[in-house]
Amino acid sequence: MTNNDVLRSVRYMLNLSDAKVVSILALAESEVTEAEVHSFLKKEDEPGYRPCPDVIMGYFLNGLIFERRGRSEDAPAPSIERKMTNNVMMKKLRVAFDLKTTDILELLKSADFAVGQSEIGAIFRKPGHKNYRECGDQILRNFLKGLTMKIRPAKK
Repeated sequence: MTNNDVLRSVRYMLNLSDAKVVSILALAESEVTEAEVHSFLKKEDEPGYRPCPDVIMGYFLNGLIFERRGRSEDAPAPSIERKMTNNVMMKKLRVAFDLKTTDILELLKSADFAVGQSEIGAIFRKPGHKNYRECGDQILRNFLKGLTMKIRPAKK
């Protein structure tokens, strides 16, 4: 998935305004304007669309962690990845929403996507580990869909 897709999905899930996205980015000490955020949130075929760089996505996810869980004064700030992968996004979203492996399995199941616990564990391993597995777009998309259904349930 592209950074723009994930940003749009999280923004919808949490019902964030452009100004709130800017303030979340500021929590991670990134200076991005509302106009830039607005261009990141446009669809690829819309005029004014700009791809969201990996570094900005890293700042956004770190800011989301600080927004939802608070900033620990004695812990070092999380590093900003220069290359944002689906695995890194899953890890940061897992931390931001305080999810365990069983929670992730339930979210995927609620999105009608069955996956095993060992497969989820492999996604969170370090690259180079013998059981490491790359997170595909389908898993990340269904994870975001399940998380959205949990946080923002459909009105009956």
